[in-house]
Amino acid sequence: MAHIHKEFLIDNSPENVWEALREVGAVHRCLAPGFVTDTRMEADIRIVTFANGLVVHELIVDIDEEARRVAYAVVGGAMTPKHHHASMRVLADTGGRSRFVWTTDVVPDELGGPIGEMVEQGVAVIRETLKATPDGQR
Repeated sequence: MAHIHKEFLIDNSPENVWEALREVGAVHRCLAPGFVTDTRMEADIRIVTFANGLVVHELIVDIDEEARRVAYAVVGGAMTPKHHHASMRVLADTGGRSRFVWTTDVVPDELGGPIGEMVEQGVAVIRETLKATPDGQR
C-alpha cells in the first residue's frame, strides 16, 4: 500500500481553514480552485473534476466538526484503485496559524506516484487559496 502524508502550515486561523475544508461540495471554489474545476454532490458521493480532466467519485466517509477532519474514499470514476482512502485535518498551530494534515492510502502501490504528484499540486493550491489577507480573513 502506498502511503502519502503531507503536513504544512497555513497563515490563517484554524476556524477559517476549517470553514473552507468542511464545504465538501465546493472544493472547486473554497479549497482548491483551478486544481479542481468542478465539484458536485449526489447524496454522500462527491464527484470531483480536476484540471487535468480526471473525474473521480468520492464517498464522503466523515465530516468531524470537533476534530476538524474530513475523510473520503474513491469509489468510482476514471480512476478506481483497489483501495483509496484519504483524510484532511486542520489543527491549531502557534501564532494563529493552521497545520493542515492530508493523509492518503492507496492500492496498488503503482498509483502512489501519480496520486502523490496530484497531492503535491493540491497542496500548493490549498496553501495559496487559504493564506490570510492583511485583515486576517481569507
